[in-house]
Amino acid sequence: MNQRIVVGLDGSAESVAAAHWSAREALLRSAPLHLVHAEEWFSPLSIPAARSDLRRQWAQALLREASKELLENHPQLEISTESFDGQPADSLASTTATAGMLVLGSRGLGTLTGFVLGSVGMAVIHATERPIVLVRATEDALPHDQECHLDRDMVVGIDISRPCDALLAFAFDEASRRACTLRVLHSWMLPPLAGSGYAYNPKVNAQIAQNMDTGLDDMLKPWRDMYPAVSLDEQVKVGHASEQILEAGSGAGLIVVGRRIRQSSFGAHIGPITHAILHHSTAPVAVVAHE
Repeated sequence: MNQRIVVGLDGSAESVAAAHWSAREALLRSAPLHLVHAEEWFSPLSIPAARSDLRRQWAQALLREASKELLENHPQLEISTESFDGQPADSLASTTATAGMLVLGSRGLGTLTGFVLGSVGMAVIHATERPIVLVRATEDALPHDQECHLDRDMVVGIDISRPCDALLAFAFDEASRRACTLRVLHSWMLPPLAGSGYAYNPKVNAQIAQNMDTGLDDMLKPWRDMYPAVSLDEQVKVGHASEQILEAGSGAGLIVVGRRIRQSSFGAHIGPITHAILHHSTAPVAVVAHE
């Protein structure tokens, strides 16, 4: 499979970092790289039309310079560019429909740890079922001497009570390509004390933990058989899933989380766990849509 990797550029340091991350990912997958800039060229009557022309020229220069820089670092890359005139979220979702992956930059909260996932990024996540990776302008996202990602583990958070095939397929395939350890994490919470005090009995807790371990092992068995070369680190922990994933992924090369595909146009399309990971992870985050 050589489905192209689409990366959105807007001139920010985060989108530049996303482009360099995407270049290494494209080489890893032997896939072409497609650089995209999308903007709605709207000019009020008080603003001369020439201003829009200047913005279009700037967009073309942005794509041209980014392509040149990436080819200087990775001459074997196959790169194409495209500039859209329209709503950025709609344009990115449309061009990603047949792609293997969309990569976007995401800005940190100043001195605080966290993503600011803008309206465009959130809208695109809602609009496409293709994997989306959010990248910050951190060390492992910037260009470096190696033509591959830094040697770091991956982390994937799963819920053993629900099907996670698409999520695990992405995580195992990526870990296989990177030849890195895949840390699979399932978190669970003790029942509330009211009416469930029995759950705080050490023997009961041990039995629940054993059941969780068995459930995770059963879920991963077909994937272990399919990817025998992937080194697995299976973890079942008590606590809030988002906190556990963030802690486990603090030094990871990639965190993989899922979002449920919803047919309804109402309600949240990103669960609270994935939402927290997107806003507070220091590592690149892949969001995989699944049933």
